[in-house]
Amino acid sequence: MAEFYAHIKASSGAHKYFCNGQWLESSSGKTVPVTNPSTLQKDYQVQACTQEEVNNVFAAAKAAQLSWAKTPLWKRAEYLHKVAVLMRQNAQPMADCLVKEIAKPAKDALTEVIRSADLIDYTAEEGLRSLGEGQLLTSDSFPGQPRNKLCLVSKVPLGVVLCIPPFNYPVNLAVSKLAPSLMAGNAVVLKPPSQGVVAGIHMLACFAAAGLPAGVVNVITGKGSEIGDFLTTHPAVNCISFTGGDTGISISHKAGMVPLQMELGGKDACIVCSDADLDLAASHIVKGGFSYSGQRCTAVKVVLAMQDIADELVAKVHAGVAKLSVGRPEDNADITPVVSEASANFIQGLVEDAREKGAQFLTEWRRENNLIAPVLLDHVTPDMRIAWEEPFGPVLPVLRVGSIDEAVHHCNSSNLGLQGCVFTRDINTAMRVSDAMQTGTVQVNAAPARGPDHFPFQGFRDSGIGSQGIKNSLAMMTKIKSTVINLDKESYTLG
Repeated sequence: MAEFYAHIKASSGAHKYFCNGQWLESSSGKTVPVTNPSTLQKDYQVQACTQEEVNNVFAAAKAAQLSWAKTPLWKRAEYLHKVAVLMRQNAQPMADCLVKEIAKPAKDALTEVIRSADLIDYTAEEGLRSLGEGQLLTSDSFPGQPRNKLCLVSKVPLGVVLCIPPFNYPVNLAVSKLAPSLMAGNAVVLKPPSQGVVAGIHMLACFAAAGLPAGVVNVITGKGSEIGDFLTTHPAVNCISFTGGDTGISISHKAGMVPLQMELGGKDACIVCSDADLDLAASHIVKGGFSYSGQRCTAVKVVLAMQDIADELVAKVHAGVAKLSVGRPEDNADITPVVSEASANFIQGLVEDAREKGAQFLTEWRRENNLIAPVLLDHVTPDMRIAWEEPFGPVLPVLRVGSIDEAVHHCNSSNLGLQGCVFTRDINTAMRVSDAMQTGTVQVNAAPARGPDHFPFQGFRDSGIGSQGIKNSLAMMTKIKSTVINLDKESYTLG
């Protein structure tokens, strides 16, 4: 496996970027370090690419896209299936990068890589079906029109797609953008996150090794302050698929007429009704709130518990939290260091605000560098920041509410609306809550989750633009074209 990835590193040890079929070092002569969140050591270096190199990447992508669009669907699918095979065969080094770059537990890191290969395979097959279908319209279906026009509706590529995944799933959320873009006939430029960049480079190596034509897939690395806006406002960009946080809102303001696919986080609420199975709810709250140290857009980020069951529920959640292990990702600890010191400081600020305003701490605050022990807060009130802001860390607030309507009102008052969930034994209550919650997805009797990867995934308000999920992403990566055939006289079926 090590030999498979040997060519992606320069003699200096820094990882290269990929442009027009070649692994290259930046002309800047500079690199960007990648810090291990667990050890705080600089484990990797990547190229600090220049704006001119960004121009070169987009020029290569733009030139290659024209011929790639002429590649038959079955051939594009064949390439993608080969990528998936290579990812499975060379999964462990990629997973090792996830452990070192983003402190993802080792078993979860490998799962992410394999899941990503499965996503690519599914995208190839779904693309053959959905992209191969067109539409025929006849003019006489509109009032007063004769049948002398035939409209052939087809799906055509957008052009060059800029793909920007987040740090928490830098492989899976990269391929969820790359695979639909490529299957639809687009060329792609990948800008990996600053943490997770080396895993992204390893993933891109599988696309390169699959033999896709030069320029169809490219990866650029560097400092966001130097090339970030230059990338997202580049005139060669025909679509931006971005997953992240507030940066996405800034991108959307500058993007102009470029189509956007964005997922920007959530404050996912968990409503626990009086009739809920509290053991089920507690187990899902613990897993949903603290999996990968809470660094998931779909993590449970606030619990809204009915007053009459709150004491019992909180006790069960507390017992579950007490069982969580805290330590190193290499040891598959449940709670591992958060991605950066800045993130840890932000989380601590939210926790201190809650303490000052009277929240009850059911667990002791403990922090060692980026490693934060799980925090369970009870009697949280709406004046606390943690009731509204997304911590992206192992902190879970519980608000006690008097009614379902009060819980739904709190959920809908947030500027974020990615997902939510409700625990109840009554299907009528479940549907009423789902209809009332203004979120992209509502889970019934389970914690929020992204996936399986073919399910639609979208957010309301500041949580995003457009919808993901394999079929929706394939549709997003195309535009509709109509060809109208004008007949010299009316023509009717069997007429």
